[in-house]
Amino acid sequence: MARFLWMIWVLTGAVYVAMLAWSLPYLTQAAGGLPMFDMRPAGYSADEAMAILMALNSDARGFYLTTQHWLDLVFPALEAAALVLTYPRLFPRVIALPLMVVAVAGAVFDWLENAAVAALLRADLADVTPAMIEGASRWTVLKSSAVTLAMTALLIGLVLAMWRRLRRRQA
Repeated sequence: MARFLWMIWVLTGAVYVAMLAWSLPYLTQAAGGLPMFDMRPAGYSADEAMAILMALNSDARGFYLTTQHWLDLVFPALEAAALVLTYPRLFPRVIALPLMVVAVAGAVFDWLENAAVAALLRADLADVTPAMIEGASRWTVLKSSAVTLAMTALLIGLVLAMWRRLRRRQA
């Protein structure tokens, strides 16, 4: 099980690095330096969203809808799986179970964000409504909040596990 868990973490990291080093920089450059929807944890206003949509040409939109969204389809699943498999090793069940729910919720919010952003990217600019943008932004904020909570818990769990191990060695 430990090897499988490490493999999931390595795959998660590889997909994340691919997005951070390749697909998102490509899209950011295509949009004249504007950060993409996925990289705005506090959400975005209608003006900010429209600026991104106006800056992306059809090739960039196609790349976003295919390459970026394919990577961002796999990444949340891998991240949630890695967290769900790791929490029980770090925390008592009463703490691990709610954290597992948060990790899965983060993945679901990410997929809902992707669907909402895809609708924005496919729509003619004149057909993009403030409600569409608000919905997409809400999923982005919910995803960012859940992932931040999940990753903070992971870091706390790892620090506590290292501290417990160090104390056992000293005893």
